[in-house]
Amino acid sequence: MQELHDAPLAPLTTFRLGGPATRLVTATTDAEVVAAVQEADDTGTPLLIIGGGSNLVIGDKGFDGTALRIATQGFELTGTTLELAAGEVWTDAVARTVEAGLAGIECLAGIPGSAGATPIQNVGAYGQEVSSTIIEVVAYDRETRETVTLQSADCAFSYRHSRFKADPERYVVLRVRFALEDANGLSAPIKYAETARALGVDPGDRVPLTAARETVLKLRTGKGMVLDPEDHDTWSAGSFFTNPILTDTEFTAFHARVRDRLGDGVAPPAYPAGEGHTKTSAAWLIDKAGFTKGYGTGPARISTKHTLALTNRGAATTEDLLTLAREVVAGVHEKFGITLVNEPVTVGVSV
Repeated sequence: MQELHDAPLAPLTTFRLGGPATRLVTATTDAEVVAAVQEADDTGTPLLIIGGGSNLVIGDKGFDGTALRIATQGFELTGTTLELAAGEVWTDAVARTVEAGLAGIECLAGIPGSAGATPIQNVGAYGQEVSSTIIEVVAYDRETRETVTLQSADCAFSYRHSRFKADPERYVVLRVRFALEDANGLSAPIKYAETARALGVDPGDRVPLTAARETVLKLRTGKGMVLDPEDHDTWSAGSFFTNPILTDTEFTAFHARVRDRLGDGVAPPAYPAGEGHTKTSAAWLIDKAGFTKGYGTGPARISTKHTLALTNRGAATTEDLLTLAREVVAGVHEKFGITLVNEPVTVGVSV
């Protein structure tokens, strides 16, 4: 287990932002992870868990405590059951399942971060969410001081949410188990309209696994959502805001406001989100509020490829980023009456 003091954290995040940690511990086994967590709990030391760093906004002052970087490895396929150690690089794991001819997470290709983070956020994209294939999550329970196995039904998965996100101080994910599908080299049914159009098929059709993965990677690359050190549009946390889910009453009021602001012929995006609820598009809201691609003049700007990504153009501070985020939130609320919620986890700061 490696230990560093006054350790920079910015290089461990995809934003490349944030000050140092008092202490940085890198754990390469589950036992080391548990030991580091127990030590912090026993001494009352603040603890920050870092995986791939793709969903973190760390304040410029850094973190006064122990940052625990989970770098465990483990990819095990037993039939169609996949077990991943929390530190496995997610996009590499997806590629390996496609090579193995197994469907279920192929449309989650190119998402930065580690496997252990996927159940926390219920990671999803292009018509797939990990909650549809996760069967078990092995985690260290800081409350009972035991390693526990939670069934999928006990994880309280919902849109970009889970039991782990609801109670972030309790569980440290160690391993995740997935039930994949052997569909003779074909993907799961394509659900997302944009993916179907790009593939030239109808929603519900299956396509070769490699075609599904490669198409998603191309779509993500076009939006600056695949990490590239040379492309500042990827110096981000991907989607910075979640898509708002509104009650029927809220959506009716929102729709009326859109008509007042943009004219009778404009209808906002609307997607079913459970009984009595409708999901709309954060990217649409941001764009229609006047924050178009490339918006900004400082070192933190909206991506030139996607309005939902806030980016570090190379010399930004976390405060630069938060200033932009607050401007976007205020602008969308003023125009449409909706308050956007940030998707990344903030450490020592808030939007």
